[in-house]
Amino acid sequence: QAHLVESGGGLVRPGESLTLTCTAFQFTFRDFGVGWVRQDPHNEREAVSCISASDNTTYYADSVKGRFTTSINRAKNKVYLQMRNLRPEDTALYRCAVVVLSSRCQEVDQYEAWGQGTQVTVSS
Repeated sequence: QAHLVESGGGLVRPGESLTLTCTAFQFTFRDFGVGWVRQDPHNEREAVSCISASDNTTYYADSVKGRFTTSINRAKNKVYLQMRNLRPEDTALYRCAVVVLSSRCQEVDQYEAWGQGTQVTVSS
């Protein structure tokens, strides 16, 4: 059964870094956009990053621009989210998912095939 699995979350202090990994099982990213959507403790969702599997075009939300970097390894069916200079407001459940049109990466409701998520907590 095709599915996505996230890993790499944890508890870190402000200013520290984490790298999340999204792995596809029985599924290839092909021409999809692969994004990271976070859900904060207030259940607000935000698409923070996305990468096109076809041409590596990336999207970042303003809230993470300059701090987060997404990349893809097609051979391993993995997408990464490198997060630097983490802030308490980055605390959320991070889930990866795919979007058919990479041009709509910022639209949370366009995503499908969601993983279960990995928790990131930033606290001193």
